[in-house]
Amino acid sequence: MNVQIYTTLGILFLIAINANSSSPQISSNSVLVALLDSHYTDLSELIEKALLLQTLEQAVSHHNITIFAPDNEALTLHLDPQFKRFLFEPGNLKSLQNLLLFHVIPYRVGSDDWPEDSGTGSGAHFQTLLTEEQLQLMTSSGRKVINGLGFVTRPDDVTRHDGLIHGIEKLLVPRSVQEDFNRRRSLTSISAVQPEGAPVVDPRTNRLKNKKPVTEPPAGSPPELPVYDAMAPGPGLAPAPAPGPGGPRHHFDGESQVKDFIQTLLHYGGYNELADILVNLTALATEMGKLVSEGYVLTVLAPNDEAMAKLTAERLGEAGAAESIVYYHLIPEYQTEESMYNSVRRFGKVEYDTLRVGHKVVAEEADGSVKFGSGEESGYLFDPDIYTDGRISVQGIDGVLFPKEEEEEREALKARPGPPAAEVKVVAKQKRGKLLEVTCSILGAFGQHSQFTSCH
Repeated sequence: MNVQIYTTLGILFLIAINANSSSPQISSNSVLVALLDSHYTDLSELIEKALLLQTLEQAVSHHNITIFAPDNEALTLHLDPQFKRFLFEPGNLKSLQNLLLFHVIPYRVGSDDWPEDSGTGSGAHFQTLLTEEQLQLMTSSGRKVINGLGFVTRPDDVTRHDGLIHGIEKLLVPRSVQEDFNRRRSLTSISAVQPEGAPVVDPRTNRLKNKKPVTEPPAGSPPELPVYDAMAPGPGLAPAPAPGPGGPRHHFDGESQVKDFIQTLLHYGGYNELADILVNLTALATEMGKLVSEGYVLTVLAPNDEAMAKLTAERLGEAGAAESIVYYHLIPEYQTEESMYNSVRRFGKVEYDTLRVGHKVVAEEADGSVKFGSGEESGYLFDPDIYTDGRISVQGIDGVLFPKEEEEEREALKARPGPPAAEVKVVAKQKRGKLLEVTCSILGAFGQHSQFTSCH
Protein backbone atom coordinates (compact mmCIF):
# COMPACT_ATOMS: atom_id res chain seq x y z
CA MET A 1 0.00 0.00 0.00
CA ASN A 2 2.85 2.39 0.83
CA VAL A 3 4.47 1.64 -2.54
CA GLN A 4 1.26 2.63 -4.33
CA ILE A 5 1.00 5.87 -2.33
CA TYR A 6 4.62 6.84 -3.02
CA THR A 7 4.31 5.89 -6.68
CA THR A 8 1.16 7.99 -7.08
CA LEU A 9 2.75 10.97 -5.31
CA GLY A 10 5.82 10.66 -7.51
CA ILE A 11 3.78 10.64 -10.68
CA LEU A 12 1.69 13.62 -9.51
CA PHE A 13 4.95 15.45 -8.81
CA LEU A 14 6.22 14.68 -12.30
CA ILE A 15 2.91 15.80 -13.78
CA ALA A 16 3.17 19.08 -11.87
CA ILE A 17 6.66 19.62 -13.24
CA ASN A 18 5.55 18.82 -16.76
CA ALA A 19 2.66 21.29 -16.41
CA ASN A 20 5.18 24.12 -16.11
CA SER A 21 6.98 23.00 -19.28
CA SER A 22 5.76 22.66 -22.83
CA SER A 23 4.15 19.23 -22.19
CA PRO A 24 0.37 19.13 -21.80
CA GLN A 25 -1.20 19.29 -18.37
CA ILE A 26 -2.91 16.13 -17.10
CA SER A 27 -5.69 16.34 -14.55
CA SER A 28 -5.70 14.33 -11.36
CA ASN A 29 -8.78 12.49 -12.64
CA SER A 30 -6.86 11.13 -15.65
CA VAL A 31 -6.80 7.46 -16.53
CA LEU A 32 -3.00 7.51 -16.07
CA VAL A 33 -3.29 8.59 -12.44
CA ALA A 34 -6.05 6.03 -11.94
CA LEU A 35 -3.78 3.30 -13.35
CA LEU A 36 -1.01 4.16 -10.91
CA ASP A 37 -3.46 4.15 -8.01
CA SER A 38 -5.07 0.84 -9.04
CA HIS A 39 -4.18 -2.74 -8.21
CA TYR A 40 -2.07 -3.02 -11.39
CA THR A 41 1.06 -2.04 -9.47
CA ASP A 42 3.52 -4.16 -11.48
CA LEU A 43 2.37 -2.59 -14.75
CA SER A 44 2.74 0.88 -13.21
CA GLU A 45 6.32 0.12 -12.18
CA LEU A 46 7.11 -1.09 -15.70
CA ILE A 47 5.75 2.14 -17.18
CA GLU A 48 7.99 4.17 -14.87
CA LYS A 49 11.01 1.97 -15.61
CA ALA A 50 10.43 2.31 -19.36
CA LEU A 51 10.21 6.15 -19.12
CA LEU A 52 6.86 6.18 -20.95
CA LEU A 53 5.00 8.67 -18.79
CA GLN A 54 5.54 11.62 -21.13
CA THR A 55 4.59 9.53 -24.18
CA LEU A 56 1.30 8.48 -22.57
CA GLU A 57 0.63 12.06 -21.47
CA GLN A 58 0.97 13.21 -25.08
CA ALA A 59 -1.43 10.48 -26.21
CA VAL A 60 -4.04 11.35 -23.57
CA SER A 61 -3.85 15.05 -24.42
CA HIS A 62 -4.88 14.34 -28.05
CA HIS A 63 -7.41 11.52 -27.74
CA ASN A 64 -8.89 8.88 -25.46
CA ILE A 65 -6.88 5.72 -24.86
CA THR A 66 -7.71 2.15 -23.92
CA ILE A 67 -5.20 0.25 -21.78
CA PHE A 68 -5.13 -3.54 -21.59
CA ALA A 69 -3.55 -4.17 -18.19
CA PRO A 70 -2.31 -7.63 -17.14
CA ASP A 71 -2.69 -8.29 -13.44
CA ASN A 72 0.25 -8.70 -11.06
CA GLU A 73 0.01 -12.49 -11.10
CA ALA A 74 0.49 -12.58 -14.87
CA LEU A 75 3.65 -10.46 -14.60
CA THR A 76 5.22 -12.27 -11.64
CA LEU A 77 4.18 -15.93 -11.82
CA HIS A 78 3.22 -16.57 -15.43
CA LEU A 79 6.10 -14.74 -17.13
CA ASP A 80 9.14 -16.60 -18.40
CA PRO A 81 12.10 -15.70 -16.11
CA GLN A 82 14.50 -15.44 -19.09
CA PHE A 83 12.11 -13.12 -20.92
CA LYS A 84 11.69 -10.99 -17.79
CA ARG A 85 15.46 -10.76 -17.35
CA PHE A 86 15.75 -9.78 -21.01
CA LEU A 87 13.27 -6.91 -20.56
CA PHE A 88 15.08 -5.53 -17.50
CA GLU A 89 18.55 -5.45 -19.08
CA PRO A 90 19.77 -1.86 -19.63
CA GLY A 91 20.41 -2.39 -23.33
CA ASN A 92 16.86 -3.60 -24.00
CA LEU A 93 14.95 -0.48 -22.95
CA LYS A 94 13.50 -0.10 -26.46
CA SER A 95 12.05 -3.61 -26.34
CA LEU A 96 10.42 -2.89 -22.98
CA GLN A 97 8.90 0.33 -24.35
CA ASN A 98 7.56 -1.45 -27.44
CA LEU A 99 6.02 -4.17 -25.25
CA LEU A 100 4.12 -1.65 -23.10
CA LEU A 101 3.00 0.52 -26.04
CA PHE A 102 1.51 -2.62 -27.59
CA HIS A 103 -1.02 -2.68 -24.70
CA VAL A 104 -2.41 0.80 -25.48
CA ILE A 105 -4.67 1.80 -28.38
CA PRO A 106 -5.50 5.46 -29.15
CA TYR A 107 -9.25 4.86 -29.08
CA ARG A 108 -11.92 4.41 -26.47
CA VAL A 109 -13.12 0.83 -26.80
CA GLY A 110 -15.46 -0.07 -23.96
CA SER A 111 -17.59 -3.15 -23.47
CA ASP A 112 -20.40 -1.58 -25.47
CA ASP A 113 -18.04 -0.83 -28.37
CA TRP A 114 -16.45 -4.29 -28.42
CA PRO A 115 -16.81 -6.10 -31.78
CA GLU A 116 -19.60 -8.69 -31.72
CA ASP A 117 -19.22 -12.31 -32.72
CA SER A 118 -19.85 -12.36 -36.49
CA GLY A 119 -19.21 -16.06 -36.90
CA THR A 120 -16.17 -15.53 -39.13
CA GLY A 121 -13.71 -15.22 -36.26
CA SER A 122 -12.03 -12.19 -37.78
CA GLY A 123 -13.17 -9.50 -35.33
CA ALA A 124 -11.76 -5.98 -35.75
CA HIS A 125 -8.20 -4.68 -35.87
CA PHE A 126 -7.13 -1.56 -33.92
CA GLN A 127 -3.87 0.32 -34.30
CA THR A 128 -1.75 0.48 -31.12
CA LEU A 129 0.70 3.16 -29.96
CA LEU A 130 3.41 0.83 -31.26
CA THR A 131 3.91 1.67 -34.93
CA GLU A 132 2.94 -1.04 -37.44
CA GLU A 133 1.43 -3.27 -34.75
CA GLN A 134 -2.30 -3.93 -34.37
CA LEU A 135 -4.51 -5.71 -31.86
CA GLN A 136 -7.32 -7.99 -32.99
CA LEU A 137 -10.42 -7.66 -30.79
CA MET A 138 -13.18 -10.23 -31.14
CA THR A 139 -15.87 -12.06 -29.19
CA SER A 140 -15.84 -15.84 -28.88
CA SER A 141 -18.38 -17.84 -26.90
CA GLY A 142 -19.48 -14.73 -25.09
CA ARG A 143 -15.96 -13.87 -23.96
CA LYS A 144 -13.87 -10.93 -25.13
CA VAL A 145 -10.68 -12.13 -26.82
CA ILE A 146 -7.50 -10.23 -27.78
CA ASN A 147 -5.33 -11.52 -30.63
CA GLY A 148 -7.06 -14.87 -30.39
CA LEU A 149 -5.10 -15.78 -27.24
CA GLY A 150 -5.76 -13.53 -24.25
CA PHE A 151 -9.12 -13.06 -22.55
CA VAL A 152 -10.43 -9.95 -20.86
CA THR A 153 -11.01 -10.79 -17.19
CA ARG A 154 -12.08 -7.34 -15.93
CA PRO A 155 -13.90 -5.38 -18.63
CA ASP A 156 -14.20 -1.63 -17.94
CA ASP A 157 -12.25 -2.09 -14.70
CA VAL A 158 -11.24 1.59 -14.54
CA THR A 159 -13.20 4.27 -16.42
CA ARG A 160 -12.29 7.94 -16.69
CA HIS A 161 -13.17 10.80 -19.00
CA ASP A 162 -9.99 10.39 -21.10
CA GLY A 163 -9.82 6.60 -21.29
CA LEU A 164 -10.46 3.27 -19.65
CA ILE A 165 -8.63 0.13 -18.51
CA HIS A 166 -9.51 -3.50 -19.22
CA GLY A 167 -7.94 -6.19 -17.04
CA ILE A 168 -6.49 -9.09 -19.06
CA GLU A 169 -5.18 -12.47 -17.98
CA LYS A 170 -1.77 -12.49 -19.72
CA LEU A 171 0.93 -10.26 -21.16
CA LEU A 172 0.66 -9.42 -24.86
CA VAL A 173 3.98 -9.75 -26.70
CA PRO A 174 4.36 -8.09 -30.13
CA ARG A 175 6.21 -9.88 -32.88
CA SER A 176 9.11 -7.40 -32.93
CA VAL A 177 9.88 -7.92 -29.23
CA GLN A 178 9.61 -11.71 -29.61
CA GLU A 179 12.11 -11.60 -32.47
CA ASP A 180 14.53 -9.48 -30.41
CA PHE A 181 14.30 -11.96 -27.55
CA ASN A 182 14.85 -14.94 -29.86
CA ARG A 183 17.94 -13.32 -31.36
CA ARG A 184 19.29 -12.59 -27.89
CA ARG A 185 18.54 -16.10 -26.66
CA SER A 186 20.30 -17.67 -29.63
CA LEU A 187 23.26 -15.28 -29.02
CA THR A 188 23.28 -14.24 -32.69
CA SER A 189 23.71 -10.58 -31.70
CA ILE A 190 26.82 -11.20 -29.58
CA SER A 191 28.24 -14.44 -30.99
CA ALA A 192 31.70 -14.37 -32.49
CA VAL A 193 32.32 -14.79 -36.19
CA GLN A 194 34.49 -17.77 -36.94
CA PRO A 195 37.96 -16.51 -37.91
CA GLU A 196 38.85 -17.04 -41.53
CA GLY A 197 42.25 -18.14 -42.70
CA ALA A 198 44.49 -15.70 -44.51
CA PRO A 199 44.53 -15.93 -48.28
CA VAL A 200 47.33 -18.06 -49.69
CA VAL A 201 49.00 -17.16 -52.97
CA ASP A 202 50.22 -19.87 -55.27
CA PRO A 203 53.83 -18.92 -56.18
CA ARG A 204 53.50 -20.71 -59.50
CA THR A 205 50.56 -18.65 -60.72
CA ASN A 206 50.59 -15.49 -58.57
CA ARG A 207 46.93 -16.20 -57.89
CA LEU A 208 44.94 -17.10 -54.78
CA LYS A 209 44.70 -20.76 -54.09
CA ASN A 210 41.20 -22.15 -54.36
CA LYS A 211 39.82 -24.16 -51.49
CA LYS A 212 38.35 -26.61 -53.95
CA PRO A 213 40.80 -29.04 -55.55
CA VAL A 214 41.88 -27.96 -59.01
CA THR A 215 42.51 -30.49 -61.72
CA GLU A 216 46.06 -30.67 -62.94
CA PRO A 217 46.71 -29.24 -66.39
CA PRO A 218 47.22 -31.83 -69.11
CA ALA A 219 50.72 -33.02 -69.83
CA GLY A 220 52.63 -30.98 -72.37
CA SER A 221 50.68 -27.76 -71.82
CA PRO A 222 52.73 -24.51 -71.66
CA PRO A 223 53.55 -23.10 -68.20
CA GLU A 224 51.27 -20.46 -66.79
CA LEU A 225 54.15 -18.18 -65.69
CA PRO A 226 57.50 -17.23 -67.14
CA VAL A 227 60.42 -19.17 -65.78
CA TYR A 228 61.83 -16.12 -63.94
CA ASP A 229 58.63 -15.67 -61.94
CA ALA A 230 58.54 -19.34 -61.09
CA MET A 231 62.17 -19.29 -59.89
CA ALA A 232 61.93 -16.20 -57.67
CA PRO A 233 58.51 -15.69 -56.13
CA GLY A 234 59.84 -13.01 -53.76
CA PRO A 235 58.91 -12.15 -50.14
CA GLY A 236 55.87 -10.10 -51.23
CA LEU A 237 53.93 -13.32 -51.74
CA ALA A 238 54.09 -14.37 -48.10
CA PRO A 239 50.59 -14.83 -46.61
CA ALA A 240 49.31 -12.30 -44.11
CA PRO A 241 48.38 -13.42 -40.58
CA ALA A 242 44.79 -14.49 -39.98
CA PRO A 243 42.56 -11.72 -38.60
CA GLY A 244 41.65 -12.03 -34.92
CA PRO A 245 38.26 -11.28 -33.30
CA GLY A 246 39.27 -7.65 -32.75
CA GLY A 247 40.53 -7.00 -36.26
CA PRO A 248 39.06 -4.71 -38.93
CA ARG A 249 35.76 -6.58 -38.82
CA HIS A 250 35.13 -5.43 -35.22
CA HIS A 251 33.16 -8.46 -34.15
CA PHE A 252 32.93 -7.05 -30.60
CA ASP A 253 32.63 -3.35 -29.84
CA GLY A 254 34.29 -3.49 -26.44
CA GLU A 255 34.64 0.26 -25.98
CA SER A 256 30.91 0.82 -26.40
CA GLN A 257 30.08 -1.99 -23.98
CA VAL A 258 32.46 -0.62 -21.32
CA LYS A 259 31.06 2.88 -21.82
CA ASP A 260 27.54 1.46 -21.47
CA PHE A 261 28.25 -0.27 -18.16
CA ILE A 262 30.03 2.83 -16.73
CA GLN A 263 26.99 4.95 -17.63
CA THR A 264 24.81 2.32 -15.97
CA LEU A 265 26.90 2.63 -12.78
CA LEU A 266 26.41 6.41 -12.79
CA HIS A 267 22.65 6.16 -13.37
CA TYR A 268 22.32 3.38 -10.78
CA GLY A 269 23.85 5.60 -8.09
CA GLY A 270 26.33 4.86 -5.32
CA TYR A 271 29.24 3.81 -7.57
CA ASN A 272 30.63 7.16 -8.71
CA GLU A 273 34.05 6.61 -7.10
CA LEU A 274 34.74 3.42 -9.06
CA ALA A 275 33.56 5.03 -12.30
CA ASP A 276 35.89 7.97 -11.63
CA ILE A 277 38.85 5.63 -11.10
CA LEU A 278 38.11 3.71 -14.31
CA VAL A 279 37.76 6.80 -16.50
CA ASN A 280 39.73 9.69 -14.97
CA LEU A 281 42.41 8.36 -12.61
CA THR A 282 43.50 5.36 -14.69
CA ALA A 283 43.27 4.02 -18.22
CA LEU A 284 41.56 0.80 -17.11
CA ALA A 285 38.35 1.55 -19.03
CA THR A 286 40.32 1.57 -22.29
CA GLU A 287 42.11 -1.66 -21.35
CA MET A 288 38.82 -3.38 -20.49
CA GLY A 289 37.38 -2.27 -23.83
CA LYS A 290 40.33 -3.83 -25.67
CA LEU A 291 39.89 -7.11 -23.78
CA VAL A 292 36.19 -7.30 -24.61
CA SER A 293 36.93 -6.44 -28.25
CA GLU A 294 39.30 -9.41 -28.38
CA GLY A 295 36.52 -11.75 -27.27
CA TYR A 296 37.15 -11.95 -23.51
CA VAL A 297 34.42 -11.73 -20.87
CA LEU A 298 34.68 -9.93 -17.52
CA THR A 299 32.91 -9.86 -14.18
CA VAL A 300 33.41 -6.63 -12.22
CA LEU A 301 33.08 -6.73 -8.43
CA ALA A 302 32.19 -3.07 -7.93
CA PRO A 303 32.72 -1.59 -4.42
CA ASN A 304 30.16 1.09 -3.63
CA ASP A 305 31.04 4.65 -2.64
CA GLU A 306 30.67 3.93 1.07
CA ALA A 307 33.30 1.19 0.87
CA MET A 308 35.64 3.31 -1.25
CA ALA A 309 35.41 6.13 1.29
CA LYS A 310 36.98 3.84 3.93
CA LEU A 311 40.23 3.54 1.99
CA THR A 312 43.06 5.31 3.75
CA ALA A 313 45.63 7.57 2.14
CA GLU A 314 48.23 4.92 2.88
CA ARG A 315 46.37 2.45 0.67
CA LEU A 316 46.07 4.84 -2.26
CA GLY A 317 49.38 6.67 -1.83
CA GLU A 318 51.59 4.02 -3.40
CA ALA A 319 52.36 4.12 -7.10
CA GLY A 320 49.92 1.97 -9.06
CA ALA A 321 47.72 1.32 -6.03
CA ALA A 322 44.49 2.24 -7.82
CA GLU A 323 45.26 -0.10 -10.74
CA SER A 324 46.16 -2.96 -8.39
CA ILE A 325 42.94 -2.55 -6.43
CA VAL A 326 40.76 -2.55 -9.55
CA TYR A 327 42.64 -5.49 -11.13
CA TYR A 328 41.86 -7.55 -8.01
CA HIS A 329 38.13 -6.84 -8.56
CA LEU A 330 38.11 -8.02 -12.21
CA ILE A 331 37.33 -11.71 -12.79
CA PRO A 332 38.04 -13.06 -16.31
CA GLU A 333 34.81 -15.05 -16.30
CA TYR A 334 31.15 -14.23 -16.90
CA GLN A 335 29.37 -14.71 -13.58
CA THR A 336 25.94 -13.58 -12.43
CA GLU A 337 24.40 -13.54 -8.98
CA GLU A 338 22.66 -16.82 -9.69
CA SER A 339 25.76 -18.64 -10.96
CA MET A 340 27.98 -17.45 -8.08
CA TYR A 341 25.39 -18.25 -5.41
CA ASN A 342 24.81 -21.73 -6.86
CA SER A 343 28.57 -22.34 -6.87
CA VAL A 344 29.12 -21.38 -3.24
CA ARG A 345 26.03 -23.31 -2.18
CA ARG A 346 27.35 -26.44 -3.87
CA PHE A 347 31.10 -26.25 -3.23
CA GLY A 348 31.34 -24.14 -0.06
CA LYS A 349 34.33 -21.95 -0.95
CA VAL A 350 35.13 -21.02 -4.52
CA GLU A 351 38.31 -19.30 -5.75
CA TYR A 352 38.07 -17.01 -8.76
CA ASP A 353 41.08 -15.89 -10.77
CA THR A 354 41.54 -12.14 -11.05
CA LEU A 355 43.42 -9.87 -13.45
CA ARG A 356 45.89 -9.21 -10.64
CA VAL A 357 48.13 -12.08 -11.65
CA GLY A 358 48.93 -14.56 -8.91
CA HIS A 359 46.07 -13.55 -6.63
CA LYS A 360 42.64 -15.12 -6.35
CA VAL A 361 39.49 -13.90 -4.64
CA VAL A 362 37.63 -16.35 -2.39
CA ALA A 363 33.83 -16.51 -2.34
CA GLU A 364 31.61 -18.33 0.13
CA GLU A 365 28.00 -18.35 1.27
CA ALA A 366 27.14 -16.16 4.25
CA ASP A 367 23.77 -14.97 5.52
CA GLY A 368 21.96 -16.09 2.37
CA SER A 369 24.30 -14.12 0.10
CA VAL A 370 27.77 -14.37 -1.42
CA LYS A 371 30.70 -13.13 0.67
CA PHE A 372 34.03 -12.26 -0.96
CA GLY A 373 37.32 -12.21 0.95
CA SER A 374 37.87 -13.01 4.61
CA GLY A 375 38.33 -11.16 7.87
CA GLU A 376 37.87 -7.43 8.05
CA GLU A 377 38.68 -6.88 4.37
CA SER A 378 35.60 -8.66 3.00
CA GLY A 379 32.49 -7.64 1.12
CA TYR A 380 29.03 -9.02 0.54
CA LEU A 381 27.13 -9.12 -2.74
CA PHE A 382 25.08 -5.98 -2.15
CA ASP A 383 23.59 -4.94 -5.54
CA PRO A 384 23.38 -8.01 -7.79
CA ASP A 385 23.33 -7.88 -11.60
CA ILE A 386 23.70 -4.11 -11.98
CA TYR A 387 24.74 -4.70 -15.58
CA THR A 388 24.70 -7.95 -17.58
CA ASP A 389 25.01 -8.00 -21.36
CA GLY A 390 26.56 -11.40 -22.05
CA ARG A 391 30.12 -10.03 -22.15
CA ILE A 392 30.40 -7.83 -19.03
CA SER A 393 28.75 -8.54 -15.67
CA VAL A 394 28.79 -5.95 -12.86
CA GLN A 395 28.05 -7.06 -9.29
CA GLY A 396 27.91 -4.46 -6.52
CA ILE A 397 29.66 -5.28 -3.22
CA ASP A 398 29.87 -3.37 0.06
CA GLY A 399 33.60 -3.66 0.67
CA VAL A 400 37.00 -3.21 -0.99
CA LEU A 401 38.88 -6.49 -1.34
CA PHE A 402 42.62 -7.07 -0.88
CA PRO A 403 44.71 -10.24 -1.37
CA LYS A 404 45.19 -12.40 1.69
CA GLU A 405 48.98 -12.26 1.40
CA GLU A 406 48.93 -8.47 1.46
CA GLU A 407 46.74 -8.45 4.56
CA GLU A 408 49.03 -10.91 6.36
CA GLU A 409 52.02 -8.70 5.61
CA ARG A 410 50.22 -5.66 7.00
CA GLU A 411 49.26 -7.56 10.16
CA ALA A 412 52.88 -8.64 10.63
CA LEU A 413 54.06 -5.03 10.42
CA LYS A 414 51.49 -4.01 13.02
CA ALA A 415 52.56 -6.83 15.38
CA ARG A 416 56.22 -5.76 15.56
CA PRO A 417 57.19 -4.66 19.10
CA GLY A 418 58.24 -1.12 19.90
CA PRO A 419 57.15 2.14 18.44
CA PRO A 420 57.79 2.70 14.77
CA ALA A 421 61.05 4.42 13.95
CA ALA A 422 60.55 8.13 13.70
CA GLU A 423 61.63 9.72 10.52
CA VAL A 424 64.53 12.16 10.99
CA LYS A 425 64.30 15.17 8.78
CA VAL A 426 67.71 16.52 7.73
CA VAL A 427 67.66 20.24 7.12
CA ALA A 428 70.44 21.49 4.93
CA LYS A 429 72.53 24.23 6.49
CA GLN A 430 72.05 27.42 4.60
CA LYS A 431 75.16 28.97 3.11
CA ARG A 432 75.79 32.62 3.82
CA GLY A 433 75.78 34.86 0.81
CA LYS A 434 78.92 36.50 -0.49
CA LEU A 435 77.65 40.01 0.29
CA LEU A 436 76.89 39.07 3.92
CA GLU A 437 80.35 37.54 4.31
CA VAL A 438 82.09 40.69 3.00
CA THR A 439 79.97 42.91 5.28
CA CYS A 440 80.83 40.88 8.38
CA SER A 441 84.54 41.00 7.58
CA ILE A 442 84.44 44.80 7.27
CA LEU A 443 82.56 45.12 10.59
CA GLY A 444 85.10 42.84 12.22
CA ALA A 445 87.87 45.17 11.13
CA PHE A 446 86.17 48.05 13.02
CA GLY A 447 85.36 45.91 16.09
CA GLN A 448 81.56 45.83 15.46
CA HIS A 449 81.34 42.14 14.55
CA SER A 450 79.71 41.05 17.81
CA GLN A 451 76.72 43.40 17.50
CA PHE A 452 75.21 41.49 14.56
CA THR A 453 73.92 37.98 15.22
CA SER A 454 73.97 37.11 11.53
CA CYS A 455 77.75 37.37 11.54
CA HIS A 456 78.18 34.69 14.27
